[in-house]
Amino acid sequence: MIEFIDEHKMRWGVEPICKELPIAPATYYAAGKRVPSDRTLRDEYLKGEIQRVYDDNFRVYGADKVWAELNREDIKVARCSVERLMRQMGIQGARRGGKHRTTIPRDDPAARPSDLVERTFSASEPNRLWLADLTYVRTWSGFVYVSFIIDCFSRRIVGWQASRSLRTDLCLDALEQAIWARKDDGLDGLVHHSDRGVQYLSIRYSERVSDAGGVQSVGSRGDSYDNALAESVDWALQDRAGPQERTVAPSRRRRVRDAGVGRLVERPPVAGSDRDDFPGRSRGRVLQSSSSGHRDRDSRNRVSMKPGAV
Repeated sequence: MIEFIDEHKMRWGVEPICKELPIAPATYYAAGKRVPSDRTLRDEYLKGEIQRVYDDNFRVYGADKVWAELNREDIKVARCSVERLMRQMGIQGARRGGKHRTTIPRDDPAARPSDLVERTFSASEPNRLWLADLTYVRTWSGFVYVSFIIDCFSRRIVGWQASRSLRTDLCLDALEQAIWARKDDGLDGLVHHSDRGVQYLSIRYSERVSDAGGVQSVGSRGDSYDNALAESVDWALQDRAGPQERTVAPSRRRRVRDAGVGRLVERPPVAGSDRDDFPGRSRGRVLQSSSSGHRDRDSRNRVSMKPGAV
C-alpha cells in the first residue's frame, strides 16, 4: 500500500487515498521516516552479490550453485534466502531442454462447434442431448476400442460399437445405431456433445449428425469435466471389463449390462470346461459368454471386423 500511495499521491493526495484504503495517514508518513531494518539492509547487500555471481557465471547458475559459490567466498547465507532473493530479482538458472506442455492452445483455432452444454448434463425429454465418447478396455483377447452414445435424459446407451482399430467408422457405426434406434421418435433439435477427438470432428461424422437433424457441441481442449457424464461411463466400463477380479457397485454394473455392452467384456470360461473353442482363437469374436446355457446367443456376443457392422 505504501508503494501504491507513492505512485498516486500526486494526483489524488495522501488523505483521500488513505480514506479508501485500510491505512491511516500517520502510518504512511511514519513508514517514510522509518529506518530500514537489518534484514532489509542485508537483503540489498545479498542482491548485489547474487547478481555478481550470476553474471560472472554466464547467467546459468541456479539457486543451488549461487548459494554454494557465496559460501565458498565466506558469504554466509541460507539457501532459502538465495532462492527468495533470486525470485524477487526475476532471475533463474538455465534449464536443459524446453518446457513440456501437454495442452497447447492455438493462436488461431480452427472453426469448430461451440460448447452448448457447459457441463449441464440434464435434459427435459429423450433425444434432446446425446453424449458420445470413445475408450478402450482390456479384455482376455487384447485391447478393444469401444465407442458409445448416451441419452442424457434416461442415461441409456442408445448406440455402441467395438473394434480392434481406432478408426472413424467406429464412432460412425455407434452413431448409426443410435439414429436407427431412435428414428421413430424424431431427432430434430438434438444436441450431440463430445470431446474434440478427430473422430467426432471429422467431416463424415459432422455431416451425419447434421443430416439426422442434430447439432454438434464439443467441450474445451484437455478438460474431461466438459464431458463428465460420458467419462463416468468410461470408468465403469473399464472397471467392469478388466480381466482381473474387481468389485463394482451394482448400479454401475447394471447400467453397463442393460445397455448390452457387458456381454463384450464377460470373463471367458475356465480351462477344462465343455466349450467348443478358446476365444483367442477366433478372429471374429472378442469374447464369449461364460455360461454354457448362452451358446445360442453367441452371435450377439461377437464383434464384427467389417466396417459399418453393428
